[in-house]
Amino acid sequence: MSPEITVLACVALPLLAPALITALHRRPNPREAVTLLTSGCLLLLVTSLLGDVLGGARPAINLAEPLPGLKIGFEVEPLGLLFALLASFLWMVTSVYSIGYMRNHHEWRQTSYYCYFAVALGSVMGIAFAGNLFTLFIFYELLTLSTYPLVTHAGDDAAREGGRMYLGYLLGTSVILLLLALVWTWSLTGTLDFRAGGILEGAVTPGAASILLVLFIFGIGKAAVIPFHLWLPAAMVAPTPVSALLHAVAVVKAGVFTVLKVAIYIFGIDFLAKVPATQWLMYVAAATILLAALVALRQDNLKLRLAWSTISQLSYIVLCALLVTPLGIVGGTLHIVMHAFAKITLFFCAGAILVATHKTRISEMTGIGRRMPWTMAAFTVGALSMIGVPPTGGFISKWYILLGAIDAQQTFAVGVIIVSTLLNAAYFLPIVYVAFFRAPKSTPKARHEAAHAEAPLAMLLAITVTALGTMVLFFFPDLPLELALQLAGDSK
Repeated sequence: MSPEITVLACVALPLLAPALITALHRRPNPREAVTLLTSGCLLLLVTSLLGDVLGGARPAINLAEPLPGLKIGFEVEPLGLLFALLASFLWMVTSVYSIGYMRNHHEWRQTSYYCYFAVALGSVMGIAFAGNLFTLFIFYELLTLSTYPLVTHAGDDAAREGGRMYLGYLLGTSVILLLLALVWTWSLTGTLDFRAGGILEGAVTPGAASILLVLFIFGIGKAAVIPFHLWLPAAMVAPTPVSALLHAVAVVKAGVFTVLKVAIYIFGIDFLAKVPATQWLMYVAAATILLAALVALRQDNLKLRLAWSTISQLSYIVLCALLVTPLGIVGGTLHIVMHAFAKITLFFCAGAILVATHKTRISEMTGIGRRMPWTMAAFTVGALSMIGVPPTGGFISKWYILLGAIDAQQTFAVGVIIVSTLLNAAYFLPIVYVAFFRAPKSTPKARHEAAHAEAPLAMLLAITVTALGTMVLFFFPDLPLELALQLAGDSK
């Protein structure tokens, strides 16, 4: 199979899987086997592109050109391949986790859950391999629409309210702001293709480019930059596997992925450095980092604390794009991967605690590490990575983010990273402390819970894989680092 056909297969396979999943809706075991098989095949297909891209090739294929310069097509470059590898691997792990969660939590509409999950991952592949902004926009919107039923899966009033906010923010920002930015860019340049060094320099003045940059940064609502961030906590009404993959990996990472693509391949970092709005948008990203971390400190609901933490961590990547240095690009790219492994581990743990103990509040988790040692050990690994402590992958990405801020001579950014790291410790370490170093209440109910503590095996297996992955990335960061360095080369 040629690389070009492989790219099409990566997008098509998860989009076709729902037909077979639906046909097997009365047979849970074969239905879930299809999900696992599809995710495994997708990972193999994406991995097969590695050799070409690492060798400098950029497999590309165009399907249609509705208007001159407006194409529907795909091209594989380092950032897109890394995003596709990340999403396809974690889809497979999350599929294993979902089997344990959905069955043991007695969730309804499980067939539709697996169907929409597959469509969402197909959308992510389209975003990752999009050869231009027009193609990316199509799959960006499809990702929003396909994840809406997952957010509202519970079907109650809270789910419907969360879903309305989810759609309102994401469709509103993209249709009003992002679409306007696309139309303006096309009218200026005659193309929306992603090109190394960007397409805007010489086509627009730095002043006008400032307005365009604002439209892009706020129009990419999935990046959750303040004030367009409230959809993410609202989406925590979704089942935990949805929160884990889509709101720790696929949806939010699609946002910051798009920010990096726009910075590198539409503006170009040399031109972006000349745009006046770049500097004050860095302050907006820095404010998002700090304010969201402060809000996370106040959350007693575990999933909400994780959600606000995600808002904070996403803006590290936005900040990296705006630093306009190759080291900043490397740091932001690596943080997509390191944050994804750590945060999905933390969400997995939150779901395991819910299934095993029916607890959602941190204040109820005193001594839970003695009842659920495997789960809380994995939680500790994820928390340390979010803080940036070795031996976890978060240390590697934060190291490069700091180097990027220093290289850009942005002293305030260095300060923000240091202060936010202390805030990360302040809202994660107390959970670890009360879990392991506070004795649980000795009541008949507590003793009964202790005897039935750990989550089902499928969930524990997924948690173990992502926690180990978080540490493996500290010792073996070579693959993501090589792709990030290639991307930094494209940014020059």
